Amino acid sequence: MPHIQDLWSRKFWQLTGRKVDLEGRERWLDAPVSRSPRVSTEWLEAEAARHGGVLGAEDPRAGLLPTMAALDGPGFDAALLHPDIRDFYEHTAAWQMEVWTGWSPLFWPAGELVSRLWGRRVEQLALPMRPLDVARGMDSRVTPIRDSRDAQVAAAWTRTLRGDGRPVFSGAYSARTLPGAARPSVHVAFPLESGNVQVFLRPSVLADGGFLLESPSGRFGEDGAYVVVRDRGAHAARVPLHETFHMYVDAHGVLRTDHELRVWAAPAVRLHYKLERAS
Repeated sequence: MPHIQDLWSRKFWQLTGRKVDLEGRERWLDAPVSRSPRVSTEWLEAEAARHGGVLGAEDPRAGLLPTMAALDGPGFDAALLHPDIRDFYEHTAAWQMEVWTGWSPLFWPAGELVSRLWGRRVEQLALPMRPLDVARGMDSRVTPIRDSRDAQVAAAWTRTLRGDGRPVFSGAYSARTLPGAARPSVHVAFPLESGNVQVFLRPSVLADGGFLLESPSGRFGEDGAYVVVRDRGAHAARVPLHETFHMYVDAHGVLRTDHELRVWAAPAVRLHYKLERAS
């Protein structure tokens, strides 16, 4: 039975979004959805079947992207990235992480309300609200999704809190080119019941070999965040959520990432990741 909050949420996005053709002009927004209110691993099998393939076998060296060269194009050359950054994206399952989180006092109450009423219940996009939530670290599992030719079309990345095993999120990661764009973006889709949240992140290589991903403000059809609802037709809305990921190797040779989530221009939450190869 659908939860009343989820029904109202879908109706809101139907009213505020635009009708889209996910098999035609807006195929770039075609992404996995959940068939149930609680987001489980069911969407992984469904997504593999949709591409005519199967889930990849459990691989301790699976990556979010089969190769960072998938992002190559005018203004981006994966060969210029620091080797550790490239290794993380191509062999994500071989890395472990420690996480620190800090919410803006202005957005903490809203974040806590969304987490309690929605994120923890559906087990999706349940960002940690307190520093101690992530004190014991975060576990992750990467599962390749392959097509009928055994090519990786996406990778499912599932993260859980190590302290209590509570799911944080699960998403499908791939390289995808937006309409009229000169090069691919990093595409992340977070399945929800009868819809999803999607983010298109523009990649850049920094002078020191660092990696920058941004979902800036812009027009519909450009890099940014979108909500898609599949209920009596498909509707999509661009939302004012903007993210920046700065991945770099510090002076001690440690791989780190600074992650900032903004609502319009106002910082809502900052996360910091320390990344190390798993023993």
